[in-house]
Amino acid sequence: MPKFGLSQSVRRVEDPRLLLGQGRYTDDISLPGEVAGHVLRSPHAHAEIKSMDVSAAQAMPGVLAVITGADLAAAGIGEVPCAIPLKNKDGTDRANTPRLPLATDRVRHVGDPVAFIVAETPQQARDAAEAVEVEYEILPSATDLATAHLADQPQLWEGASNNICFDWETGDKQMVEEIMGQAAHVTRLTVVNNRVVVASMEARACAAEYEATTGRYTLHTGTQGSWLVKNLLASAVLKTDPENIRVLTPDVGGGFGMKLYLYAEYALCAIAAKQVGRPVKWAADRSEAFQSDTHGRDNITLGELAVDKDGKFLALRTKNYANMGAYLSTFAPFIPTGAGTKVLASVYDFQAIHANVIGVLTNTVPVDAYRGAGRPESNYLVERLIDQAARDLGVDRVELRRRNMVGQSAMPYTTAMKQRYDSGDFSRVMDAALEKIDWAGFPARRAEAAKRGQKRGIGLAYYLEATGGSPTENAKVVFAEDRMVDVYVGTQSSGQGHETAYTMMTSHELGIPMDKIRIKQGDSDSLPSGGGTGGARSLYSEGQAILVTTASVIEKGKQAASEMLEAAVVDIEFTKGDFSVVGTDRAVNILDLAARQRQRVAAGEDTILLDALETANIDAHTFPNGCHVAEVEVDPDTGHITIPRYIVVDDVGHALNPLIVRGQVHGGVAQGIGQAFLERTAYDNHSGQLLSASFMDYCLPRAEDLPDIEVDLIEVPCESNPMGVKGAGEAGAVGSPPAVVNALIDALREDGVSAIDMPATPEVVWKALHAA
Repeated sequence: MPKFGLSQSVRRVEDPRLLLGQGRYTDDISLPGEVAGHVLRSPHAHAEIKSMDVSAAQAMPGVLAVITGADLAAAGIGEVPCAIPLKNKDGTDRANTPRLPLATDRVRHVGDPVAFIVAETPQQARDAAEAVEVEYEILPSATDLATAHLADQPQLWEGASNNICFDWETGDKQMVEEIMGQAAHVTRLTVVNNRVVVASMEARACAAEYEATTGRYTLHTGTQGSWLVKNLLASAVLKTDPENIRVLTPDVGGGFGMKLYLYAEYALCAIAAKQVGRPVKWAADRSEAFQSDTHGRDNITLGELAVDKDGKFLALRTKNYANMGAYLSTFAPFIPTGAGTKVLASVYDFQAIHANVIGVLTNTVPVDAYRGAGRPESNYLVERLIDQAARDLGVDRVELRRRNMVGQSAMPYTTAMKQRYDSGDFSRVMDAALEKIDWAGFPARRAEAAKRGQKRGIGLAYYLEATGGSPTENAKVVFAEDRMVDVYVGTQSSGQGHETAYTMMTSHELGIPMDKIRIKQGDSDSLPSGGGTGGARSLYSEGQAILVTTASVIEKGKQAASEMLEAAVVDIEFTKGDFSVVGTDRAVNILDLAARQRQRVAAGEDTILLDALETANIDAHTFPNGCHVAEVEVDPDTGHITIPRYIVVDDVGHALNPLIVRGQVHGGVAQGIGQAFLERTAYDNHSGQLLSASFMDYCLPRAEDLPDIEVDLIEVPCESNPMGVKGAGEAGAVGSPPAVVNALIDALREDGVSAIDMPATPEVVWKALHAA
């Protein structure tokens, strides 16, 4: 394709199907002979299981099986794994938190699975669960991240002293200490990244089948990549060859990181299907999701920023306490360590950085990746620190950023965290955002708001994030018998618009009309492997796989066309869907050629199909970046916050479909504002109960809470992949929390409020004003 040639705002091809109710989600799947599974969960945050009597439940009408942790242990079932090894700073291994799909001797958070009941109907399974008698010995619990690591707190695991499962560091500790000791000024700030419930539109569900004659399991469930779930389920839990498991992912209604993982319920349905000889289906209700889906964020971080007498950044030092919950989820240790710390330098020129991350275990739901996965937490700290440093030094916050940004002329640039930025024009992007919001005219808007009794503030945040994920990706192109083209991909859409983007690419490369292309995803049997979706990797990874696969299709087509058109291969050219002989009018369309080749193969002729399967190596990750600027107004009588204006200027490299990019940014900003101002996950520090276990108690952002989000794109093409793309899926969630919190502090600073923690609910804001 011509370099950076695709940039059309094409409406999403998947939307008509989804908006007309023709989507097929996991709970829409009904298998012949299907029965219902129900999870009995712990009502306690921390307790010993003294005994369990399931006899009454087994005798209930319709009950087919009641499975306990003891049953799983006796059957040799393996543990739900954490896939991330990690070394402590002293070289020892991190602590383990071993867990079977069902608890055996101890429960460690409210919602911990205790038994799995299978019955003819969901209601019968729920009724039977109430008949299971469990004797618990309640233990003290530790739910508060700020205190759980102290010596006098209840201990969750014998192998994790003071509830610390890892104490990890990276960067140049000695150099940072030397710089800190000599710096003209050091700004210190502690920030809280509050815990959030992911709350995807579609709750988790799964349905499992077992074929006794082949020993093969089929699992239907909403994932962010079927292959990861398949491999972990096979190797760690069921201890079988991965080829004995097929994972099928249908439509997925939101993932945000939470649907990446192997969960206990997926294993339980598979185990139960084998035991009862019928398909078993489980679906969570919303309160169950609050207690069993991984949560996000939950960090307390101290940051120290050293500057010289001219306000130049010298060094950054961070100490982050990261809540892991009761168990280490699939990728949990990686999120605050490898994922989060690599962007600590952001877009600024530091001589040295040192980061210490302490993983803390608590009697709470496990925490893992949530949109941005470590990068929002790091960007939030850095951008809050810079605003605080500007106040400390009496320097304009925009000017402080500008004098420390890495210049475009320095590209490619290697940061103090050893990350190589191949491209970027940070000051240009920031200037565009400031101009768009009319930063210079803000004092007049503040004065006008004051006349109305409102406190108005403006804030900005420059973010940089790093994409990640599997180092390879696969794609397969198949010319089907109905003259459609099926493109099999290893990523998984959960609302991002993948079908549209991949259709656009395939159409562009092969000259095939978009309505002749079908995107196939979610079947672990369809490709040897797939990297799934996470870390904003989909387009730059799967896109490269589509490029190499369509190139292979074209090469095969040239060979087939040379035979059909009776010309040498070197004389065949491919343009806009047609193979032709150079200098003649002899040509054949790619769809006609593919159909002809398929007919010849069916007739037993020795020839080639145009179908192709290729693997792309993902040699380098990318660094999307941009500037968010927000204006907020605060009612001092109530603490209520409104956001009159919100501006984003993003550099996501080449925007394949600007319409989709803007939609992704809108969604990310909404989630960031929700975390900053509304979403509060609350645990009772005495009983360990989750107090915010429903939408009556947990506030997601509503339409009236959100501004009109204005998004402009400045394309600085990435040089590390042929499409020039950088990734956009997580960008909005990375930049929005510091932008709105900085704006809030600016609105309240004249009243003496210099810091405030998320979520800045009206109550929190009102109290801060009155305390100041």
